Amino acid sequence: MLQLIVLAAILQASLSIEMTFTLQEHEVQCFHEIIPKDKKFSLEYQVISGGHFDIDCNMMSPNSKTLYKEQRKQYDTFHHKTVEAGEYTFCFSNEFSTFAHKTVYFDLDLGDESTDIGADDESGEGAHATALTQLESSAYTIHESLRLVVDYQNHHRLKERIGREIAEYLCERVQNWSVGQTVLIVIVAFGQVYMLRKLFDKPVARGGKVGI
Repeated sequence: MLQLIVLAAILQASLSIEMTFTLQEHEVQCFHEIIPKDKKFSLEYQVISGGHFDIDCNMMSPNSKTLYKEQRKQYDTFHHKTVEAGEYTFCFSNEFSTFAHKTVYFDLDLGDESTDIGADDESGEGAHATALTQLESSAYTIHESLRLVVDYQNHHRLKERIGREIAEYLCERVQNWSVGQTVLIVIVAFGQVYMLRKLFDKPVARGGKVGI
């Protein structure tokens, strides 16, 4: 039971929000998250498919102050430590796109709160505090290792999806170009046959026979 309580406390200390969504042309989508004061967080986003793989992104504090703003980027990471508690807003914009819709992935990682691991309990229970501290340290190390594995898996999955999207796009372009070339070759072939037949056709005799 003690191990479960420690692990639950460590898991609550950090929170990661991931989402993949579709952003239509001329559309803006905003997300809101309430973050406490003196909390470190990072926002990572990446355009998976659509257009030129670019998008606008901005983030605002609870008092509407712009913390981050970038235009037409494929991916980026923003790190920040809050100076006030409240509702933070981050928006993704595809307003500059006329026809292409985008598939966007983002990860909002609310980092671990700083804890003083290794300090004894004020009540004087030294042995119990030491055992609890060792358990917390082990659970924290395992938790961080698992988070690192998950992050690597997410990055590799995103790269694989982007590579597949680019490969399918190039395949479609090559296929369309091949069909166009085939149609053009057929048209030219029929045109050449028609022109050759016109050149070798005998002219039709006009008028009657000439009298002797």
